[in-house]
Order: sequence, then C-alpha cells, then structure tokens
Amino acid sequence: MTVTVRDKLWWKQAVVYQIYPASFCDSNGDGIGDLPGIISKLDYIASLGVDVIWICPMYDSPQVDMGYDISNYEDVYRPYGTVQDMETLINETHARGMRIMLDLVINHTSDQHSWFKESRASKDSPKRDWYIWRPAKYSPSGERLPPNNWRSNFGGGSAWEWDEQTQEYYLHLFATEQPDLNWENHETRKAIYASSMEFWLARGVDGFRVDTVNMYSKPPTLPDAPIVDPETPYQPAGMIYCNGPRMHEFLTEMNLILEKYGAITVGELPCTPDTQRVLRYVSAKAKQLNMVFQFDVVDVGMGKTHKFATRPKNYTLPDFKAAIDLTQALIRGTDGWSTVFLENHDQARSVSRFTDDRPEYRVRGAKLLALMEACLSGTQYVYQGQEIGLVNVPKESYPVDNYLDIDSSLYYNMVKERHGADNKAELDKAFDAIQHLARDHARVPIPWNGKTKYGGFSEAAEKAGKELQEPWMKPHPLAGEINVASQLHDPDSVLAFWRKMLRFRREHADLLVYGDFKDLRPEDKDLFVFVKEPAHGGDRVLVVLNFTTEEKAWEVPSPAALGVSEVRELVPIMCTHPGKTRVGQLAAFEGQVYLVR
Repeated sequence: MTVTVRDKLWWKQAVVYQIYPASFCDSNGDGIGDLPGIISKLDYIASLGVDVIWICPMYDSPQVDMGYDISNYEDVYRPYGTVQDMETLINETHARGMRIMLDLVINHTSDQHSWFKESRASKDSPKRDWYIWRPAKYSPSGERLPPNNWRSNFGGGSAWEWDEQTQEYYLHLFATEQPDLNWENHETRKAIYASSMEFWLARGVDGFRVDTVNMYSKPPTLPDAPIVDPETPYQPAGMIYCNGPRMHEFLTEMNLILEKYGAITVGELPCTPDTQRVLRYVSAKAKQLNMVFQFDVVDVGMGKTHKFATRPKNYTLPDFKAAIDLTQALIRGTDGWSTVFLENHDQARSVSRFTDDRPEYRVRGAKLLALMEACLSGTQYVYQGQEIGLVNVPKESYPVDNYLDIDSSLYYNMVKERHGADNKAELDKAFDAIQHLARDHARVPIPWNGKTKYGGFSEAAEKAGKELQEPWMKPHPLAGEINVASQLHDPDSVLAFWRKMLRFRREHADLLVYGDFKDLRPEDKDLFVFVKEPAHGGDRVLVVLNFTTEEKAWEVPSPAALGVSEVRELVPIMCTHPGKTRVGQLAAFEGQVYLVR
C-alpha cells in the first residue's frame, strides 16, 4: 500500500479538549458550572497535553436543549458569566499556549431569538423568510396535516409546528423551540455570519465546531421520507434533509470569512455513510471544512428507527472495527483529514459502551480505549471526564427521573404513550437503553474531589465559605471512587495514563497521527489488531488490543500482512499493563504497541 505524503499542520496533530460549561466547574456555588470555573481549571487542562479547548454553547439561551437553542449569539447565558468573562477566558487560554474553539450552532435558533419573534409576527414581516414556513396539507376528510412526514430528532413527533397566529407550520428538525433558519435567503446568511462568527472571531476565538454542518440546505420540494417505522405517521428523514443541493456552496461562502481570521473548523456530519461524499467536505482543495466528526463509531449499537430502540451492547467487535476503518479510510490516498473521538456531549461514556464498567474492569477498559485512540490517525478529541475514566451513572442508584436531557425524556414519554404508563416491561426496556446510550451521562457534573460536597463540583465556593446549592443535575453516584483529586498523583491512574498516551502520540506523530491504518483481523470477535504505515517506508507500528475479560493469545502477523519484506525486530514501546508485556499474550483489556523494524 502506498501511503500519501500529508501536509503536517498544527491542528492535525493537536489534542482538543471539549468542555460542557454547565457541568465542568462551578465557581460561585450556585450549582451551575460557569466561565470563571473553566478559567480556574486551565492549568489542569494544559497539564494534560492539550492544544485546544472547545467550549460548548455558552450563548444566551432559554436552555431547552442545553444551550443549543440560542436566543442571542452576541451575549452569554448569565449563569455562565458575561462577554467580559469570555474575553478573559480567551486571553487566559492563549496565555497558556492553547487555542480556543466555540460551538457554532447555525442550523436553527431559539424561538426566543429576536429574528424568530419578528418572523412569526406576521406573514408580511421582513424576516418571515428567515425561517422555513409552509402552509398546512389536508387529508381527504379535511384534517389539517404537516407539510410532510418528517420526524423531529427529539422524540417521535413531527418536525413541523403549527403557528396559530399566522396559520402556517414552521420547520424544526430538533425541539419545537428550535426553528430552522432559511439558508436560501442571502440576507439571513449574512446576518448569521456577522452575529455568530465575526462577533467572536474579532475577540480572538481560533475556530469553531460547526453543529449539524450538513443540514443547512434542504431539498426545495421537502419530500416525504420513506416509511421505516409503521407505528407512527412521522418518519426519520436525515438521509433527505442532510447533504442538500447547496451545502457546498454555503460552506465555501462561510469559509471566506473563516480564512480571514485563520480559524479552524470541525463539522458535525451525521447521515453521511459514503466516504467520497464526506471527502467533499474535508478535501483541502475544496476549502470548506478542515475536518468533520463522522458518527460511524459512536453510532455502533444504536437503534435504526430511534437510537434508544435497541438493547445495551447490541453490536459485535467486528462492527466496531469496521466503523473505525470507515473513519480512517477517509485519508487513504486523499487530501482530506479525519478525527478521533469516542465521547462528546451527545454520547454516553465510552468505557460503559465499548468495554466493561464493572469495578474490576473500569480502569483497564479506560486505558485500553485511551491507547487505541492515541494510535488512530486524525485530530484527537477528548471529552471532559474521559481522562479520568468516568463511566455511565449506575441504573440502580440513578433513577430515570434524574435524567434531564430532552432526548431521553421525550423518548421515555413516547414509550409511555405507545405502550401505557403501567407497562413495566416496555418501560424497563426503554430505561435499559437510556442508561446505556443517553446524552445525560456526559452531562453529569465533573467529580473533582470525592471527599467534598457534590463531588467537588463547587469546591472553590465551598472553600470560600459560600453556601452551596445542589448541582443542576444530580452528582455522579460514583464520585467517591472516580474523581480527579484521587488520580492527580497516582502514577497508575487513568489520568496518568491519558497524559502518557498524549505524549506518546506526539512522540510518534509520523506514524500515529499521519500514518495509514490497516485492520489485520477485521472478523476477530475478541481482538483488535492493526498496523500503522508511514508515508516514506521504514518502521511500522503494530497495535494489539484485547476487548474481552479473558486472557487471549495472539500470533505475530506475517511480514506480508505488516507490509514489509521481513521483520528484523519487534520492539514493545507501549502497554496498558507496564512491566507485564508478553509477545503473543494479552491479559483482560490489555493493549500493546510494537515498533516493527
């Protein structure tokens, strides 16, 4: 295999650390994380080996969807702080040699945004066309119906909401309170760029994670989606409204502004399984996005009609490996770039999903995944709490009433409506899936210190003698066992191992960041064995990972499989179980890395 010689750019070998403001660190004791709390932890973040921090939406918002419903792009949600606090955070991040990215949420706004208030005021409003309005359809019997059968991404209802005042429907691909902007309108696009991008770029922001980056251009006829869920009139329609006809035109236009500031971008790209189509977004030649998040890996095991319409761990290791291969394939022989991630604000904890979160295996599983990620090509993303091996909240000590995310609650309510509030079997099945896959797990407040109140989430305020309010979301029941303070000075901790892995990745960047990935045993149900190949020939890296709770034997691949004429030496260079490395043997959840000379 010939490996492409790749341009080496700072953002390709960067490590990006994602922060969810409400749940990161509460500085004033009000139970809500805030910008001063983030500022207080910048030294900790820098000590991990992080190059960029990514802040989830901190904009003014009614918080129906935790800030992804923005009412003013140019202001900050007051419990988090002020625009001045943001400017301080930007400056303090830069002072530590790190850069900062914000979330760019521009498919929709809040229904409380002044633009939408004007749009819905009347059909004659100058901003009426800034959102997507359509007249009703009617059944043969005269029943009023939405313009099409698209399902909202949250719950099982329609993606259209009837507006009584102006007697039309507006489109909302997400919550009812998140109306979609009309990108076909040139004036709307200009306003989006000025308010959401340039306002913050002028204040020193270095880039954006671009939310729902392929949804801005809808097909003009807004056709019905095929019926895949006969139990409901509303159908999943992502394959219709994603990757619309003008998407690349809009992103090229947007990039003209980003280029002026040297800003980097990573787009959220759902419903795009075709690698060639993904490449159109991230090709260096195309000048649209630097990279995207593909969801093949984190979607493994999710339901087809709804992500919760499944059972826990409903996948095999070959499924997981095939999904990784898809994201790694993006850079084979191309000028595109990929990303490496297993967690974010929309995903449950990776240790629970992909290894085993029982007490005896938690640390092993977390280290195995850290080693695997460090050896995959692309820009590395780490989500808050991942570096200490946080797991999902346990089912028995965290009841369903504690789950606050709109995605979880709407699904649970939908199951109640379909099957009855007293149908224990169906509700238990729904809760099993929620406990495995819910976004809530990523949003539980970070446990900084297991020996202080609320897991140390408001530790600074407590030390200052302030009265503490209970966190906005119930603390993690395992905060006493899994927290930052207990791992800071423990050389065998998950935290210490993540620091080691990020250093290891930098030291071997030619192979680990830029090399080509090849899965050597794609059908193996227990082991993940892959090789990383360099652009110029020479040494390779062999990675062997045991995804089971049992000891497993493995054979050194042949020279042909490794892509060399002969193997002169196999040098162990990293292991999850230091001091115990044995060629050909792997303990439970052990990972080993070898330099192939």
